[in-house]
Amino acid sequence: MKSLFKVSLLAAVVMMAAGCQTEETKSTSTTAEQKVESEKATQSTAHFDSDNDKVAYAIGLSLANYLNTNLDKPKEYGIELNKELVLKGIEHAFANKAELTDEDVRTTLSDFDKRLKTLATEKAQEKAAASKKAGDEFRAKFEKEKGVKKTKSGLLYQVLEAGKGKSPKATDTVQVHYKGTLIDGTQFDSSYDRGQPATFPLDRVIKGWTEGVQLMKVGSKYKFVIPPELAYGDRDTPTIPANSTLVFEVELLKVDKAEDKAKSKPKK
Repeated sequence: MKSLFKVSLLAAVVMMAAGCQTEETKSTSTTAEQKVESEKATQSTAHFDSDNDKVAYAIGLSLANYLNTNLDKPKEYGIELNKELVLKGIEHAFANKAELTDEDVRTTLSDFDKRLKTLATEKAQEKAAASKKAGDEFRAKFEKEKGVKKTKSGLLYQVLEAGKGKSPKATDTVQVHYKGTLIDGTQFDSSYDRGQPATFPLDRVIKGWTEGVQLMKVGSKYKFVIPPELAYGDRDTPTIPANSTLVFEVELLKVDKAEDKAKSKPKK
C-alpha cells in the first residue's frame, strides 16, 4: 500500500527549511534593510521585485497546498491535525529551534503513516462488508421478480427482449451495447453514452459477462445482476467499490464465430 501521509517529502521540507536557516545564521544581525523586507513579506498582498521573488512566493504556495492536501487526508479517519502546530514546526525549523531531532521527525511521521494505513485497511474492510451485505439483499429481492432466472454460479438474468439470431460461445467475439450500474443506480459505464457499441472476445471479460452473454441470441436484450465473485470481487476501484453486485443491461448486436475467423485466415 502506498504511503497515505507523504512522510519522506514532508520531512525533507522541514529539513530543507532547517538547512536554509543554518546558512542564514552565519550572517550578521538583521539590518534595517532586512527588517523592511521582512515587513513586506508579512503584508497581505505579495510584491514581486524580481523573478526570484516570484519563485520564493511560488515555493510557499506549493508547500501550503501540499500541506493542506496531506492535513485533510487524515480527517477521513477521524484524525484532526493542529495546523497551528504545523506552522509552528515550520517556524522553528527556519529559526533553527526545532524541538524534535531529524530522527524524531522521521520516526514520528513513519509511525503516523503506519497508523493511517491500519485505519484505512479497517475502513476498507467495513466498506466492503457493507457492500456485500447490500448486494446480497438486492439479489435476493431481484430474484423474486417476474421472469428472473438464476444459474448455478449465482448469475441472475431477465429477458427484456427476445432475439432470434445465433448465440455466442466463450471463444467468440461479440458486439454489444450495454449500460452498467451499481445497485443504487449509479452508472459507471455505458456504450450508449460513448455513441458506439463495444466489441471484444467473450472470454476476456468478467465471468458474469462470459457466462451471461452466451445465454443470449443476437437481437436480444437482457438484464444481468452479477454477484461480486463473478465480477470484480474484493478489488476496489474509484467507480466500483469492493464486493459490489453489478447490474447490466446488454443488447447483443453481432457474433463473430471463432471458427469462421480461423477459416478466413489465409493459408501460409
